[in-house]
Amino acid sequence: VQLQASGGGLVQAGDSLRLSCAASGRTFSTYVMGWFRQTPGKEREFVAGISRSGITLYYSDFVKGRFTISRDNAKFTVYLQMNSLKPEDTAVYYCAATTISSVRRNSKDYDAWGQGTQVTVSS
Repeated sequence: VQLQASGGGLVQAGDSLRLSCAASGRTFSTYVMGWFRQTPGKEREFVAGISRSGITLYYSDFVKGRFTISRDNAKFTVYLQMNSLKPEDTAVYYCAATTISSVRRNSKDYDAWGQGTQVTVSS
């Protein structure tokens, strides 16, 4: 599967953004999807994950209550709604897909990655 992330930008603290990740191919519903983020000099970190059906969701503690992951299997797209953004959310955000049946927090478990979209939150 090929992934293309979009929706990043420059916003102020407290603003919202919605990231999208469009997948190629009709096998999208067979992939567990995740969002990760990375800042210079740091490891890529798990942000949120969603099961194939969209029923099971996982979040990192630092985004719980602010970010929402969702998917539309008919549109081959996964979303990350980000509310109440903070300067520390500034990063390049990546979507990823895995054929493993459960949501994974380790980036090494993901098979395919989007190109990343920059999110910058000013104070």
